[in-house]
Amino acid sequence: MNNTIQFDFLTAGNAIFTVSNSEGKHYTYRIRKPKPDAPYFVQVLTGPDNTGDYTYMGIFNPQPTEPSQILKLTQKSKMNSDSIPVRVFRWAATLLKNNMPLPEGYAIQHEGRCCRCGRTLTVPESIEDGIGPECKASREGRREL
Repeated sequence: MNNTIQFDFLTAGNAIFTVSNSEGKHYTYRIRKPKPDAPYFVQVLTGPDNTGDYTYMGIFNPQPTEPSQILKLTQKSKMNSDSIPVRVFRWAATLLKNNMPLPEGYAIQHEGRCCRCGRTLTVPESIEDGIGPECKASREGRREL
């Protein structure tokens, strides 16, 4: 696994990406900038709906003076600085910002779309395969007939 996105991807205004490790753990983040003069809002996927189950984390700062400032938590943040999704986001964004290689076994992938139904893919294996688990199972079941 390796890094498939660049830092500029995070500042595009509507980015979805997944950070994963070789142990099968992963977090999917969404960064949105609704208007040119608005901040970048960061959310993490916390439920099974790949399009609606995101939880607000804070504000993304693409020009931080120190790594902890790359994600600013606010009063409306649903997580604290010690939560794993916050720590993972700060770590991944800092690596991308500094154009540093990922450690062995880690990957950062932009969202994919299922080649069958077009839904957003957020599980690393599905992103690599290009097909979601439900569509894959449905397709494989059809082959057995």
